[in-house]
Amino acid sequence: MLRSTLQRDQWIILVCLVTVCAIAWWWLLDMSSRASTAGMDAMDMGGMDMTKMAMPAEPPLFATFLMWFVMMVAMMVPSAAPMILIYERFAESTRKAGGALMPTALFALLYLAVWAVFSLAATIAQILLSRAGLIDATSLAIGGRHIAGGLLIAAALYQLSPIKRSCLENCRSPFSFLRREWGPGWRAAARLGIKHGIYCVGCCWLLMSLLFVGGVMNLAWVAILAVIILVEKVAPLPHVTRVAAAGGALFAGIYLLLF
Repeated sequence: MLRSTLQRDQWIILVCLVTVCAIAWWWLLDMSSRASTAGMDAMDMGGMDMTKMAMPAEPPLFATFLMWFVMMVAMMVPSAAPMILIYERFAESTRKAGGALMPTALFALLYLAVWAVFSLAATIAQILLSRAGLIDATSLAIGGRHIAGGLLIAAALYQLSPIKRSCLENCRSPFSFLRREWGPGWRAAARLGIKHGIYCVGCCWLLMSLLFVGGVMNLAWVAILAVIILVEKVAPLPHVTRVAAAGGALFAGIYLLLF
């Protein structure tokens, strides 16, 4: 009976994670489609002097933050799923005090709360770049080749840094992380969720900044970065993936700077 209950809890968590991820990707697909349609409408205004048209109004702060946060959910939930599911197994010891589902939910929510803080920082960066005229209003991609190249090279160097390696090892080793940091109860669940979120942000923040290179509204580019992050965290030979991603970013950055 207990075994079936534990299996049920795992399935509930897995279904919730898949549902949240699917909704986030659907929302991004719809938003990208709307942005593409708006861009085509603007280009279709033949005969008008586009240089005399006013720039589109800056999007509201909350709408921009929501876009970034949904994007972080879509990109990070798949790679965080193993840690969340393994946390539930550790939390089985709290079952007598109310079960493992609620502490696991708190762990996951606090993990996403850390990404919400990152989303706020990305929102501020987007607004500042937009006001400086450095990003395209429709695709939200950096227009200057030298800035984009410099960002790619910075991301490549960070991929090879000890900080990246340390954060990635913590993200890739759920059992080691939980054995080292484990504590029962709600306070420990919150602490572990925040700490795991910090490790993930430390691992991926410069990769996320590359959204400004390919275009924040470019869903294919979002998916490519999400796959890179997922492969780094769950596939064998993580450091091969890390170095390969660094090499690709370095090559692209040098190409933009020189050509």
